[in-house]
Amino acid sequence: MMHNRLFCTQASTQLENTIKISNNTQKWLIKQVKKSNFNEVLKEIKSHISNSDFIAISLQKTGTYSSPWQRVLPFDTPEIAYLKAKRSAEKFQLFQFAVCPFTLKGSKLTAYPYNFLLFPRDELKIGMPSYSFACQTSYLTSMARLGFDFNSCIYDGISYISRAQESTMKHLTGNAVLRARAVQSSSTLSVADSVFIQRVKSRLKTWRTACKDSKGPNEDPLMKALRKVVIGEHGSRPCLDVDVCSERQVQLVLEVLNEFSDDTVPLLIPTKRGSTQSVRVKELEDLEEEQSKNVRGFREVIDLISASQKPVVARSSLEDFTFIHSKFLSPLPPSIDEFKSSLSSYFPYIIDMGHLMKEFNPSGIMSNVPAASSFLRRAPDEMNDGKTHGHNILQISHLFAKLYSIMKRSQHHVSEGKSLVLENFANIFDLRSSPPLEHSDDDVRLSSNSMRKLSCDDMAFVWGFRNGLSAGDLKRLLSKSHEAFSDEFDVQLVDKSCAVVAFRKPGYAGAFITAMGSGETCNEGLKELISEGWRAASYETYKCACNMVKWDPDLADSLDCAVMSTDNFPVESHGRSPYEIWWDDDTVLNLDDI
Repeated sequence: MMHNRLFCTQASTQLENTIKISNNTQKWLIKQVKKSNFNEVLKEIKSHISNSDFIAISLQKTGTYSSPWQRVLPFDTPEIAYLKAKRSAEKFQLFQFAVCPFTLKGSKLTAYPYNFLLFPRDELKIGMPSYSFACQTSYLTSMARLGFDFNSCIYDGISYISRAQESTMKHLTGNAVLRARAVQSSSTLSVADSVFIQRVKSRLKTWRTACKDSKGPNEDPLMKALRKVVIGEHGSRPCLDVDVCSERQVQLVLEVLNEFSDDTVPLLIPTKRGSTQSVRVKELEDLEEEQSKNVRGFREVIDLISASQKPVVARSSLEDFTFIHSKFLSPLPPSIDEFKSSLSSYFPYIIDMGHLMKEFNPSGIMSNVPAASSFLRRAPDEMNDGKTHGHNILQISHLFAKLYSIMKRSQHHVSEGKSLVLENFANIFDLRSSPPLEHSDDDVRLSSNSMRKLSCDDMAFVWGFRNGLSAGDLKRLLSKSHEAFSDEFDVQLVDKSCAVVAFRKPGYAGAFITAMGSGETCNEGLKELISEGWRAASYETYKCACNMVKWDPDLADSLDCAVMSTDNFPVESHGRSPYEIWWDDDTVLNLDDI
């Protein structure tokens, strides 16, 4: 034990010495972005994304799972892990989305962190996005404890719409902007009408000329200011307001516009009493683009990241990008292979920090990076400022910078560029190649020497035992029940109602499950377990439970439903899963978290 502690200390020292953190490190304040300042920030972040080397992201959700077994577990196959992540993304919502474009010049990290406050709204009143979503109370409580402003989120949060929803919207509306139309008048023009029409035409000609000139090269500041007075502004778009005194004048303005130009659109500006105050004239192309930008909302940022083709760094890529795909791209496909194929067309390089920390081996002789965990705990104060409203985005960026620097130094033939990281560590969603990063508020758990591959056929799920039993208690009771437990095995709790048993020797899991199902045994220990209501099932039963439409809070209830569902659960299906998973003998479930 002393040797291991010394080894970890040496590893920590190596990691800390790789990139020196000087006392005058720049204090990067995370810019908080709401609907009120979104447009002005959009141009700024566009430049930072374009000039960045990497882009870190971090999401704050309203929840990820409803009960412990529904989260992604270390023994889940890629298909089951994706199914769980997909279910969470479709059920819960995003309230914050932190984006941090950053550059690495040698050992210098330059970061530009932003935190966007989001809230889904049906801007066009056509049912998109959905008004309803689930909230996990523990997540909301944690956010409130950290000072999250729910009122600001609801009233000033940035809305958004996915690519698929925007396409549907255009199909439903014909991509047309609602505009005022003139009603053909049969009455003759009076002298006052003629004077009013000529005045409107003159103003329109002057306005159109000023609009065209404003799109030319830079001009004298005074002339530019005067031109702005002429063309007017609505938001950031040029417009012309024609004041009217009656509905008759409204119709005259509309008739003039119909004859005057095909690329302008009139909008009626009402008074508080409901009558028309003025007719606002805007360029049709600008208006449609403005409307589209308002509808897309925060997805403008997602599109910028996608268009840049820059590597995106996330703490948990499977969980984060199922949310991103669901909310901003299109509905999630049914399988993980389809998901990866669809996602790659938008984000070609995704780097998972969990995978990176588990796979990274700076010395060539150790299987983990203990110092990475301690580094997150000892992050500089200037990074902790963003913990509440930035969701640790700077910690992710800074830790990646450290690991990336070590990797470049350990690979002597790579002197520059991102090829090493992109080739070996990008787009890893297959949990069989890397144990998942277990979520924890206190620490980031890394892999240990106890990690080993295990066939799904050598696992059994047991439930029906009384509440309060620990994994050690279950192991002692099982060891006396069947000969399958004469060899080495391990037991871990999945939730309070169910445990999973891992057998070292092939075939033992199947023998135990068969004995539990038949009840024909001479072993008194097994008879006692069966009489108490214990049940056992294979990994295929667990897989079936995860594929069912309804998920019960307790895994035991879901397994019972899976066993009874003859339509979904094939008889004698044990042994049909070809997958291997990573098993950690040291993993212990904290019952306080359940």
